[in-house]
Amino acid sequence: MHSPFVFDLITKCFYDKEKYPEYSILKNYRKSLLENYETIKVTDFGAGSRVFKSNTRIINQIAKNAGITPKRAELLFRITEYFKPDTILEIGTSLGLGTSALSLGNKKSKITTLEGCPNTLYLAQKQFEEFGFKNITSINTEFSSYLNNYQLAISNYQLIYFDGNHSKEATLEYFELLLPTINNETVWIFDDIHWSPAMEAAWEVIQKHPKVTVTIDTFQCGLVFFRSEQPKEHFVIRV
Repeated sequence: MHSPFVFDLITKCFYDKEKYPEYSILKNYRKSLLENYETIKVTDFGAGSRVFKSNTRIINQIAKNAGITPKRAELLFRITEYFKPDTILEIGTSLGLGTSALSLGNKKSKITTLEGCPNTLYLAQKQFEEFGFKNITSINTEFSSYLNNYQLAISNYQLIYFDGNHSKEATLEYFELLLPTINNETVWIFDDIHWSPAMEAAWEVIQKHPKVTVTIDTFQCGLVFFRSEQPKEHFVIRV
């Protein structure tokens, strides 16, 4: 491995075996959702705030089937703890399993998390309050509308976690819209890059973008860096 930056990230963060006390909080957060058998109406949105799917689901099934896994939540915590970003944007709150990892990773950070479904966001907000997460601002919005209307050029999100609409078109749209926010220290994390052939195609486009220097494929998620001093390299790491 030729990059000291990537070597340190892998050895000190990805393969960090320390049993952080925050892992127990993440476990309890998940447990509280898995033990919730209430039903809520879940609404997913397409482009332009058009509803394309709406159904009633049991909360514990959402947490079990749609939420980030415990292993991935711990990795997301470690990445946040390693880079200590002051400002974080999350696209796709769902029940807040990923958000909780971001919050615990740096309790001093300011997190903005976006969610299209008002009912899942309301439940996540209740969870944040119950677990004492004070650094989260949650917004009920359709992602494209928010990103198109927000003044991104004056924003400085040091870490962005993409976990919303898992389509090629939407993923690349968010990528392009958020490029004005990048700087040399920016960290972007794309979830489920191998979820479908379309997501794999989006990941390939992102890797080849001229502003992207280093990408890391952990299979479940992809990390993107824009460090000007780094040669353009792609790494595949299993964690």
